[in-house]
Parts: sequence; structure tokens; C-alpha cells
Amino acid sequence: MLEGKNVVLGVCGSIAAYKSALLVRLLVKAGANVRVVMTADATNFITPLTLATLSKNPVFTEYFVADTGEWHNHVELGLWADLMVIAPASANTLAKMAGGLVDNLLTAVYLSAKCPVYFAPAMDLDMWKHQSTAANIKTLQGFGNIMIAPGSGELASGLHGEGRMAEPDDIIGFLSADIKKKLPLVNIKALVTAGPTHEAIDPVRFIGNNSSGKMGFAIADELARLGADVILVSGPSAQKAKQRSVKRVDVTSAAEMLEACQQYYADAGICIMSAAVADYTPITVAQQKIKKQDDSALIIETKKTTDILKYLGDHKQEGQLLIGFALETNNEQQNAVAKLQKKNLDFIVLNSLGDAGAGFATDTNKVTIIDRHLHKTSFDLKSKEDVAKDICIKVISLLKK
Repeated sequence: MLEGKNVVLGVCGSIAAYKSALLVRLLVKAGANVRVVMTADATNFITPLTLATLSKNPVFTEYFVADTGEWHNHVELGLWADLMVIAPASANTLAKMAGGLVDNLLTAVYLSAKCPVYFAPAMDLDMWKHQSTAANIKTLQGFGNIMIAPGSGELASGLHGEGRMAEPDDIIGFLSADIKKKLPLVNIKALVTAGPTHEAIDPVRFIGNNSSGKMGFAIADELARLGADVILVSGPSAQKAKQRSVKRVDVTSAAEMLEACQQYYADAGICIMSAAVADYTPITVAQQKIKKQDDSALIIETKKTTDILKYLGDHKQEGQLLIGFALETNNEQQNAVAKLQKKNLDFIVLNSLGDAGAGFATDTNKVTIIDRHLHKTSFDLKSKEDVAKDICIKVISLLKK
């Protein structure tokens, strides 16, 4: 859930600041872009160099750089962030945030932030239990800020009780869960197919096509970004999912793709079949490489593969959404509508090899979406990532009906 997110991490003066190094590392590992803002006191507990090295970005501690006079723009930082996390959040900083006091860069960024703000308190037991701390936390939550509750254990003072900053792993889990529960496709399973299939002729040759899988992978990533639990069944492809939560199932042939779809279809609420599945496969597969014969043609007898999309349409359950693709070279809309109706689809995504920049192996696509009521929406040439967003917007609109 943190892939591609811009995260401002605020670090305050607390012994728990040593945990910030691991927190930065975990945020980066989760795919987030991290910029760290430290209070002056925080630099007594952990060096800016450590956090700069781990975040791969400069660390901000002051409004101005003394040597150059460079200004660190708190407004830009606040607007850049998709979320702001203050961990550790000291009692002092919580009080400043609650009262709107701006005497350092961190609180200035906080007041400029338009994104969700999370804070993980870290302080000694008596400070945590003090009525003023409780009042400040209540005020901050009233502003819409989200607390990541401290744990209980041995504290720096030697006391035992509440006040320990939540562990970095737990903070990452909290952020991911909180982001996911607000997404439109949370708790919905999605099945996506992508790429070509390869139908073996002999151990080294196959019947295939030029599909790269880019469109299907973009769809899988967008569904996951919107909260869906995604199974991506991919034919041979060099593409990689950007969203770590996407579960990839690799197959080679049309028969293997059908078997994988049968395994996951029943539990899927959304099914988007973008793979370019072979229509025919050799009747027999040679066990050894076929040698070239002089002056003779190679004749390969083929049989039809099972129509995966038709199979899924025939077995579609109430409430399932089934979406297919049509890549046409002539009579595009007529052929796409016929496929839509024959295979019991909720909508079909039509693209044409006649459109420059569309089709196989490109980074762009130009599509028309046709739904079961024959409503047509045509889009300009876009990146495949943006086409995936358009497809998912249509999916969400149908789920709401």
C-alpha cells in the first residue's frame, strides 16, 4: 500500500529516535519516497547523515542552510507529501502541533500538510499519563490526525509502562492497513490475465504472438493500488508488477492459463482477461527438435484451444464482473460487440492495430470501452497506466450499481 507514496517522516527529540533508522529503511523497502524532517533535539539522538543515507534524500533540520542561505520550503514539503508520519512524536512536539506553535521546520511542515498525518508518541510514563498530553492528543485527533498508539514495556527512565514508541514493523503495518481500508476495492478479489501464450511445437519452438503483457500488468497494478487482492496469471513476459501485493502465477500455454483461471475464478469479484491467448495449439508436440528437411514443407496440424473467456462467461456467478479485450484489424466495433455478447461480458475494451501507438509491445494504447448496454466511451491515446485507470474507473462505477 506504500508503493509510490511520498512520505514525510518527522523525527523528534526522543531516545526512540534510534528506531527511525529502521522505519526509514522499511518505508523505502515498501516502495515509498521518503524525506525526513528532524527537530534540532532529534539530531542529538541520531545523525541526519544516517537518515539521509537510508532515505536516499537530504534530511531537513532548519529553515535555512547556514553556509548557502538556501531556504527549505515547508509549504512545498507539506504539499509534496501523500502522508506525514511523526515518529517518534515527543510530548513537546505534540503540544506544539496541538497549539499551532511554529518554532521549527517540522511543525511548519505539519501546518502546511494537506495529507493524512500520523503520529507515534514516545515519552516516559509520567509524561504519557499527564492530563496535558491526553488533552493534546485529543485535540490532534479532533483535527483528523491519526495516532499510532505506543506500546508498553521498559522505558528509558527505568520505569515500566506505556509510552514506548510503536515498533517500526508495527508502524508500517498500521499505515498499510489504514490506507487500504479507505480504498474503493478493499476486500475484493481480482483475477487478471496478461501476456501471450506459447504453444509448443517441439522442445525449442512454439506458436506465439507479440503480446508483451504491459497492459495486463498495468491493470493488475492499478487494481492493487485501489485495494483489491490481485491474482495475475501471466503468460511468458518480462514485465514485473510494481505493486508488491500482486500475486503472480506464471503459465506458458493456453491450457495452463485455463487451469489457473479455473482455480481462482470462483473467488474473484472482478475478472479482467487481457491476455492474448492462442486460438490454436499443435495436436502433437515433437519430443525432439524437428530437423529441417530439404525441399519439404513442415506441416503442423493444430486444434482449437479452449476459449477461456467463453468458459468464464458461461460459469459467471451473480455479482461477478467479467471484462474482456478485443484487438481488431477490421470491423472493429462490430466484432467487439459480437464478442461482448457471445461471451457474457460486462464490458469489452476494444483497441485496433490500425491506431498508431496502440496494440502489442507499445507503452501506449487507444481504446474504446463498450458495455453490455452498448454504451461506448472512446479515449485518446494514453499511457497503458492511464488506460488501466480508465478501465478501473469503469469497474468501480459498475460495482456501485
